[in-house]
Amino acid sequence: MNYYKAFKRTGYLMLTAAALSFSSCTKDFEELNKDPYGSTDKDLEADFAIVAAQLQQAQRSIYLYQPVPTFQLQQNLLGDVFSGYMMPPTPFGGNINNTNYNLIDGWITASWTTAYYNVMNPCIKAGLFSKEKFPETYAMAKILQVEGMHRISDIFGPIIYTKYNQPNAQGGIDFDSQKDAYYAFFADLKEAIGILNPIKDKPASVLFAKSDLVYNGKYAEWLKLANSLRLRLAIRISNIDAAKAKAEGEAALSDAGGLLETPDDNFLVNIGSTTHPLNTISASWGDTRMGAPVESIMGGYNDPRLDKYFLKATDPAVTGTFKGIRNGINIDAKDRYLGYSALAPLESKLQLMTAAETWFLRAEAAVRGWTGAGSAQNNYNNGIRQSFEQYKLGSKADAYINDATSKPKPYIDPKAITPGQNDVTGGSHLSAITIKWDDAASQEAKIERIVTQKWIAVFPEGQEAWSEFRRTGYPKLFPVIINNSNNTISTEDFIRRAVFPGNEYAVNGAAVEKAITTLSTPKDLGGTRLWWDVAH
Repeated sequence: MNYYKAFKRTGYLMLTAAALSFSSCTKDFEELNKDPYGSTDKDLEADFAIVAAQLQQAQRSIYLYQPVPTFQLQQNLLGDVFSGYMMPPTPFGGNINNTNYNLIDGWITASWTTAYYNVMNPCIKAGLFSKEKFPETYAMAKILQVEGMHRISDIFGPIIYTKYNQPNAQGGIDFDSQKDAYYAFFADLKEAIGILNPIKDKPASVLFAKSDLVYNGKYAEWLKLANSLRLRLAIRISNIDAAKAKAEGEAALSDAGGLLETPDDNFLVNIGSTTHPLNTISASWGDTRMGAPVESIMGGYNDPRLDKYFLKATDPAVTGTFKGIRNGINIDAKDRYLGYSALAPLESKLQLMTAAETWFLRAEAAVRGWTGAGSAQNNYNNGIRQSFEQYKLGSKADAYINDATSKPKPYIDPKAITPGQNDVTGGSHLSAITIKWDDAASQEAKIERIVTQKWIAVFPEGQEAWSEFRRTGYPKLFPVIINNSNNTISTEDFIRRAVFPGNEYAVNGAAVEKAITTLSTPKDLGGTRLWWDVAH
């Protein structure tokens, strides 16, 4: 992909389509069928339709709401599977595909191109227009840019970020190392927070309100999101860059704007009457089902949220139970596992960050001794409570929090082609962690307890769950049975990243090769660890 040309040539065409599909308030859609770079400020200021459409497009594309086939590749057959949340019953490609570590280039490309075309490009353009005249909207663009692009860095490692739209002498675009990208994320969030803090209690500008698909134009909520995102990224790098992590985390914890606190603060992008893409993939196509770790962990905990996430199985062999499919197994035909647990219907909102997650981030910050984090136990319990409140289960939270005996349960697959091959009845991949907080436990046990509960609460956002699994090794997941990586991914170490798309090699090859040298080992493989992914 040539990012310089994409910015100048294709971006405005996509934004025109976005403006139409997002029902912009403009009355003359023909006026939108122009390159924004050819529009005057007066054209844009008339009702801000293009800038609003740019930012709406970004919000609805971080976790792509449509077209669903692209979302399936961007998210569902990547993070949703590698997190252990879901697994397709469909043996795509003769059962040689991402789920068993044969990384398909066309599948991997979807996450990369969606991020640059649909998120980075519109955020940069909206920011360029609004920085001087509408700084609050510029701040929104920066927050969305970080939210979208940290996910891409967490998939691939090095990314094009600070040098976006800056061609090098060879006509390509240079990458940032993941460390440099993360430092740039922190700088962008700091700038956005500095803009929003003085105005957090003021009414929103017209442009900001029109652009906002989450919080109805409330600056204070976007400020909470920015601080929470800063804390998320600080925790992410805590194993590799402890001093920077602590500084950024403590800045987020101490900021007067606060963090996401209750489900009312959740960052849920409204997609209107469009059905959630997971509903289509699960109910209409039958292409995704519960992952085996969900059955083991949530089933073992008797978690009341389970039937909010999945439906009971319909296959006669397991009917009436919650039944998941293990990742990377031998599947001969879709019908073998189609009757395992489908997803429960989701509302038409895209979940990107929740108050529950933020409380668990606070809990880990407290375990790490960061100033301003508060009590690890209180934060942990609040994380569970806010997740239960999100699903209208608040009355059941206390009993769950005080359960000191329930553990993840063994997984048995009665429909395995080779009987017993898919079962997990003990060993290192079956966790023994309980729910109730234990202040006398080791730091590692505390982190396992926190991250396991965060994994439950973050559902269905598999990309974030996969990132945290790689960072911590928690929750304990089940390794693949079939590994088609040609020895490039360790079965026991799990997949660590996606490889760069083939098209990027074709159009920006020298920059890709240079970026690879910044990886933990200079090899573009699925088994290569990211900068923040320290072996544990």
